[in-house]
Amino acid sequence: MGSHFEAAVERAIEMMRNNLGEQLTVDDMARAAMFSKFHFTRIFQRVTGVTPGRFLSALRLQRAKVLLLSTTMNVADISVQVGYNSIGTFSSRFTRSVGVSPTAYRRCGGVVHAMNPDVDEYHDRAEGVVAGTVSVQPPHRLDTVFLGLFRGRIPEGRPVRCVMEQGTGRFLLSKVPDGVWYLLCQGGASEPGSKDTVRFVGCYGPFEIRHGNVIDAQVQLKPVRTLDPPLLIDLPSARRSNSEGDGRWRPNRTGGLPLAA
Repeated sequence: MGSHFEAAVERAIEMMRNNLGEQLTVDDMARAAMFSKFHFTRIFQRVTGVTPGRFLSALRLQRAKVLLLSTTMNVADISVQVGYNSIGTFSSRFTRSVGVSPTAYRRCGGVVHAMNPDVDEYHDRAEGVVAGTVSVQPPHRLDTVFLGLFRGRIPEGRPVRCVMEQGTGRFLLSKVPDGVWYLLCQGGASEPGSKDTVRFVGCYGPFEIRHGNVIDAQVQLKPVRTLDPPLLIDLPSARRSNSEGDGRWRPNRTGGLPLAA
């Protein structure tokens, strides 16, 4: 996709970020991008992998997470601040996407202890394999890499299978149920001489698992950009949990399956 189209989409995303509390329409976004409504929607999805509406919804929930941890605003006020007229709608969407309710997310300080793969819903389905290599361009070196299979392009809710790797290299996700999935990957690297962590992301898909087939996935992680869909789940901490190749987490000593904000 050309830089002209990416610049147009970035203008629309910047407008979204600056107006999360407003009732934005696709027409509003298209005007910011300087495209017709029809052309804008098509270009936006080609550049980001998701529709403008899904991207905006994810931005709102991402902002809500920040407000829950950095302010004393109540949940009702936060829901209005990020563009929801109904606190019930906000709470249900937050819970579905992040994994816990807004109140629980605040109470636990953003450290969620519930990232089990969504195995129960698919236990009677045929099982395939997703295997391959995850890499990053030198000179970057990733401390940990999380790989998860999700229904959509935005990583939210529980993955159907997931694994945490120490750095880049080969990976294996087995017992993958039939369906159409995205392999979404996230990694972190410490900046030399800084306490900050740079986030890297990568995506493979969509692809179909059917009748136990094997998918060979090669994923190169790149630093997070404005054009990347927001991350609604928080990375599991490799320092506090380990994983197996079949996509199931080994509990830590407290029996939890931690997610670190």
